Amino acid sequence: MKHMKRLLKGLPLLLFVLLYAGCDVTDDGAKYHFVPLQITAADVPESFQLNQSYEIGVTYLRPNGCTGFQGFDVISQDSADYVIRRVVAIGAEFQDPSCPETNDELQESFQFICLYSKPYLFRFYTGDDEAGAPQYLEVEVHAY
Repeated sequence: MKHMKRLLKGLPLLLFVLLYAGCDVTDDGAKYHFVPLQITAADVPESFQLNQSYEIGVTYLRPNGCTGFQGFDVISQDSADYVIRRVVAIGAEFQDPSCPETNDELQESFQFICLYSKPYLFRFYTGDDEAGAPQYLEVEVHAY
């Protein structure tokens, strides 16, 4: 009986050692960084109703085969006249010199809840101009 108690006390430590001995936590050399993706079109309702949820569709360019969509960054920028939402599609680009250029147009969407009765101004990031300044596709939506 005494040996059984000792064995049961040591069992969690044994399981912990076996669990971590089987894991390989070494760096496999994969390097990536996050990049903004150019939005080419947005499917936004003509109007919103207060406290209702809406799906907003976005078409974006995937620049190469090593970039995958990660999500949207929606940034609030309120003003006196509008509720402004700046929307940027975010991708993770793996650093691989052999990545083929694709310029695929792909679609994703996100859920949006109308919380204010003021008009909304969506500013979808479309890329930078020659001077490096960000450019936007602007869509105004009235809320009731």
